[in-house]
Amino acid sequence: MSDPDFDVVVLGAGSGGYACALRAAQLGLSVALVEEAKVGGTCLHVGCIPTKALLHAAEVADTARGAEAFGVRATLDSIDMAGVNAYKDKVVNRLYKGLTGLVSSRGVTVVEGRGRLTGPRTVEVAGRELTGRHLVVATGSYSRSLPGLEVDGERVLTSEHALALDRVPDSVVVLGGGVIGCEFASVWRSFGAEVTIVEALPRLLAAEDETSSKALERAFRKRGIAFRTGTAFESVEATGTGVRVHVAGGDVIEADLLLVAVGRGPSTEGIGLEEQGVATDRGFVLADERCRTNVEGVYAVGDVVPGLQLAHRGFQQGIFVAEEIAGLSPRVVPDSAIPRVTYTHPEVASVGLDEATARAEHGDAVRTLTYDLGGNGKSQILATQGFVKLVALADGPVLGVHMVGDRVGELIGEAQLITGWEAHADDVAPLVHAHPTQNEALGEAHLALAGKPLHAHT
Repeated sequence: MSDPDFDVVVLGAGSGGYACALRAAQLGLSVALVEEAKVGGTCLHVGCIPTKALLHAAEVADTARGAEAFGVRATLDSIDMAGVNAYKDKVVNRLYKGLTGLVSSRGVTVVEGRGRLTGPRTVEVAGRELTGRHLVVATGSYSRSLPGLEVDGERVLTSEHALALDRVPDSVVVLGGGVIGCEFASVWRSFGAEVTIVEALPRLLAAEDETSSKALERAFRKRGIAFRTGTAFESVEATGTGVRVHVAGGDVIEADLLLVAVGRGPSTEGIGLEEQGVATDRGFVLADERCRTNVEGVYAVGDVVPGLQLAHRGFQQGIFVAEEIAGLSPRVVPDSAIPRVTYTHPEVASVGLDEATARAEHGDAVRTLTYDLGGNGKSQILATQGFVKLVALADGPVLGVHMVGDRVGELIGEAQLITGWEAHADDVAPLVHAHPTQNEALGEAHLALAGKPLHAHT
């Protein structure tokens, strides 16, 4: 190979790709960042950020609707989707402007267009070839559908289409009870729609601790969100006003729209991986714990790598690879240490092992402690219900933290420190948590696990 153009060529400018590019440039490496759409990728433009903006608008609607409970006289007249979308787009555009300025200021060469591997570490973009000493595949993911289920963008939607809706549908069927499906169900219900979730697995948020899943299901029932778990989708047909969804058992559900939220697939088709000998499985790039593929000098990060499809996982992996290339030998962060948050009403947050996994690995040595948010002053002020559940080893470290309740996603940082540093309950119990905060719930839970419960029944 002749002298490369760059130290690092990054294919894809989403969370993983741009993080890798920024960190590599910071370490003095020359970087080319190839992107066919916009820097920021799915998360910034049609994923995490706009979805959470909708969820915040939904929270405002719920607050206005229930203002009387707080002694405030207010009414919710309607949802102005043009206004909601303007607010959402303003958030996205401001972050996009900041990110593009940051990338430019770091001296990263941004190449617009669809990249394709034409050599082990060579990418062709619009007739131009870029070579690098190292190549990082960070092309992200796309919304999947099911065989025979055609997405038309009008009545049968993906999350990308749902984010662009200019109206609130009267009724929606959400196919998929995972994170994306539950978040959109929560938004639309807050906006006034009738929502039914269809999920083939036995429970909503099946990847979470069962206690958390059951708590969300109870909250959804109370909010009037219908769901059918353990129910397979069969077909959908258009009607004069919407869709007719057929599910297992012969039942039919009619609605204005069908949202397909059955997961995301890796965006690797046609980018030349197989031709260059990069090992894949069903489109996913196979990489080891250090994000190395089977081809020397080629790495993969983010949603294209099997495992959790979370923006912050890709972000961390991008930083990791940049430091690996620079010879810093960074510490591997396993998927079990990555925090997870579902921004429904109420939120579900977790990090580490759930109870079932912990018991499978450690048997009777596992103990659990659940602290009810009913004993937390700030949670009562916010009028939210839920809990903090700790999964730990008897006389050993905390293995997992699982939380349900409005805004508990903001507590996941401390929870990650606790599990990441393998803290024991006795290590956390003496720490002082400001009063009144929801953060106190973590302190109270660890006090109880350490054998000295205060605002908790034993």
